[in-house]
Order: sequence, then structure tokens, then C-alpha cells
Amino acid sequence: MRKISPEGLLEGVRYVASPNCDERPAGVAVSLVLVHAISLPPGRYGGDAIERLFTNRLDPQAHPYFREISSLRVSAHFLVRRDGRLVQFVPLGKRAWHAGVSRWRARERCNDFSVGVELEGAEDDRFTPAQYATLASLLKKLHLRDIAAHSDVAPGRKSDPGARFDWPRLLVALSQHHHI
Repeated sequence: MRKISPEGLLEGVRYVASPNCDERPAGVAVSLVLVHAISLPPGRYGGDAIERLFTNRLDPQAHPYFREISSLRVSAHFLVRRDGRLVQFVPLGKRAWHAGVSRWRARERCNDFSVGVELEGAEDDRFTPAQYATLASLLKKLHLRDIAAHSDVAPGRKSDPGARFDWPRLLVALSQHHHI
């Protein structure tokens, strides 16, 4: 099983450093995993556009949608690709900029106490078996108390990962023994 390094990186996982992070507030314990969905351009998979977005290198001329989002400064701790490969962008000890204006169980500013995991996918599409297996393995490694959808912490503003995200399937995967 892969270990988390003292620097907050999951060993053996490709690391692409995102500048879109900062220090977590002192004394705030991480207790939540937030599940997101992203595809760039929308509905298309593969390529490096997500990595470019999270590293502020998205070319606004590459696609009409990119003109709308290229100035965003966002990131997540992890991205789970369609084939289950994991990419890390922000060390676990740092605050990734993924939740935006958010609230979980009467606590504001979810970025302060959460780990953001993006699944490569779209709200109107199914996620892959490999993604569920990788997500379950990652969740087991993180040992965090709560898991929520981006839509749970920002209702009305966000709807990902969407109605097609199979929560029962994730719970079954969590009860099995997979290791990343």
C-alpha cells in the first residue's frame, strides 16, 4: 500500500504542483473529502486541459469554453482519470482551492478542512469502474470521517459530481480490499 510522505504527497503517484493552494488555518483538522467532477472541454476526456487549468496554463484560444475559465485560479488535491490513474496537485497539508463558497455541517469555508478529489467525468455521464476503485482506495488511505459531493457543500451553485455518481457502488468498493 502506498504511503503518504511527510510532505503530504502520496508516494508513487504522479505529482504536478499547482500554485493554486495556500496554508490551511492553524489548528484546523482535515475531516472531509469533497468529490467533484470535471472534464475539459465539457464532456471530453483525456488530454492535458485539466492539468493546465490547475497550473494556470490553460490556453484560452484552444477551445471557446477555455476563454471563459482560463483566468480561474482553482485546484484540487487529486484527479482520478477515467482509467483510474491518480494525479496529485496539492500536498495534503495545504489548502487546495476547490470548494469555493461552501458549507458542511454548519462549518463555512470547506477548503480549510477538506481534501478535494476531482473525477474526470461529466455530471450527465457515468464514471468508470476504475475510478470507483481508485477513489475507494484513496479514501481508505486518507482515513477521513466525512465524504460529500461538491453539490452538498455548495447547493444551488454546484451540481457535481451529479446524479449519475453511484454512491452505493462507492460504499461497496469501500467495504472491499483494494489498495492503491
